[in-house]
Amino acid sequence: MYDLLIKNCFLATPQGNCAKKGTDFGEILLQQNANIGISGGKITYIGTEIPAATQVVDAGGRLVTPGLVDCHTHLVFGGSRQNELTLKLAGKDYLEILAAGGGILSTVAATRAAGFNELYSRASNFLDAMLRHGTTTVEAKSGYGLDCENEIKQLEVAKKLNENHKVDVVSTFMAAHAIPAEHKTNPDAYVGLVADVAIPAVAEKGLAEFCDIFCEKGVFDLAQSRRVLEAAKNAGMGIKIHANEIINLGGAILAAGLGATSAEHLIASNELDMDALASSGVIAVLLPTTSFYLGKDYADAAKMVEKRVPIAIGSDFNPGSSPNFNLQLSMTIACLKYRLSPAQVLTAATLNAACAINRGATKGSIEEGKDADLVIWDCPDLDYLFYRFGNNQAHVVIKNGELIDV
Repeated sequence: MYDLLIKNCFLATPQGNCAKKGTDFGEILLQQNANIGISGGKITYIGTEIPAATQVVDAGGRLVTPGLVDCHTHLVFGGSRQNELTLKLAGKDYLEILAAGGGILSTVAATRAAGFNELYSRASNFLDAMLRHGTTTVEAKSGYGLDCENEIKQLEVAKKLNENHKVDVVSTFMAAHAIPAEHKTNPDAYVGLVADVAIPAVAEKGLAEFCDIFCEKGVFDLAQSRRVLEAAKNAGMGIKIHANEIINLGGAILAAGLGATSAEHLIASNELDMDALASSGVIAVLLPTTSFYLGKDYADAAKMVEKRVPIAIGSDFNPGSSPNFNLQLSMTIACLKYRLSPAQVLTAATLNAACAINRGATKGSIEEGKDADLVIWDCPDLDYLFYRFGNNQAHVVIKNGELIDV
């Protein structure tokens, strides 16, 4: 007797525990009239028989996929930056807004001023909306405190959300997101603070599984990035890097050399970068809604597929460059602008995204033994999920075997 049976599904799922790449990237299981049995929050049966279950949900032939995994968000922050829209429309770019004290630094001020409960409530509401849109696991980066006290505050909010909210939250420490105003004239001093003080404190408290840094002109250079990431690695954290978003400083090559779990953005990457990522197995986390919102170039996903780089897709949800928590929209833009197939994008937003946060063994595909995180979409097939956009197509969300009212 199963706890829950989802019957009459049009099943679409990647398979396995490892990130897919090359020709395997687009290989998924498509099965009509599938039935999925769930017990103890795990998938325990997939087949054509209709076994007994305490609760039965008829998918009515609708598309059923794994729950979406958003592997790149900046979930916990204070304030808002809608005023920057006019600046962007006037032609001001990210670095110009940052240099003028806007961008990240304005969010830092608001985040420092916000208390724990305010940050928790806002982020919890964001997670509610993400879940309604089919996202069942998220990565949450800090990076809006830019000092030990407020970075730890952000991470403590994320930890409490992971404990209390239905969505799984995987924390990444990113104090090296920008240089705070108080260290503007001596950025190396701030790098030392992050590497020698903040990282040990975060590691001792067990507040972050990963560490990330923004390796970019006007932010952190290659040497500074290496220092922070090596400190994090020595402290037992997995490492990630914002690399080659605007200017190619060599961040992708650094990620490959240090054995990073992922390199993220990668718009300015060249073929040498892609070869290095492919040979090292670093997952390329691409963020199409950021390019869309900023009106910038898109990463060369097609070349990455050709080079056998494993690709994941995230929303980059943040208050400045991608104020979008709907991963469905990111997936459609990825399909249209990266010229990836629906099967490839589904894999990028489920299994490969799960692997980008070290969750490939438990999430990202519909297979026996994995967590019962699924979405029944109001779609007859996979193509329809990408064909329609601008509305929430999640019909029923199932998280750890529990039906979520959307």
